[in-house]
Amino acid sequence: MNNAIGLLETKGMNPVVVATDAMCKAASVEVLKLVEIGGSYVTIVVKGDVGSVKAAVDAGAEAAAAVGEVVAAHVIPQPHEDLLNAIL
Repeated sequence: MNNAIGLLETKGMNPVVVATDAMCKAASVEVLKLVEIGGSYVTIVVKGDVGSVKAAVDAGAEAAAAVGEVVAAHVIPQPHEDLLNAIL
């Protein structure tokens, strides 16, 4: 199984909540963390296998864009362990 993390950043809490719901419904992913960056920017971090994370991030970005602003979306396949430790 290839592990991956997905990040989806939005402007505002409403889009990230809608996105997180869509991500969890679209694929088998685990929500790791919600990061409030400041200036109303919020990032959700999920993990799972590469295909599931990609599907989840795509679904989340589409759902968030329907209700607000998507700032960035990215999938990192096989993230280094130190990266996971840093964001958790």
